[in-house]
Amino acid sequence: MKIKPGFKLRDICGEHIIVSEGIENIDFNRIISINESALAVWNAVKDIEFTPADMAAVLCNEYNVDEATALADASELAEAWKEAGLCE
Repeated sequence: MKIKPGFKLRDICGEHIIVSEGIENIDFNRIISINESALAVWNAVKDIEFTPADMAAVLCNEYNVDEATALADASELAEAWKEAGLCE
């Protein structure tokens, strides 16, 4: 997977929001807010090809979480990002 071009992370009033740049990505029905752990994953993978296992490794490195839990959470996050149209 890879984050599609045109999506940028912004800090708006203390919230981490993913916004689209470019007319092809605009969908005003959806605002994508991410928490601190998703922010760590985003920053680690935003410019590279990645898998849920790569995302889980970030969670294991950043937080005191076991590999199975990290992989389950990363897989759920990856699916949410796909459904939101952030990844290709």
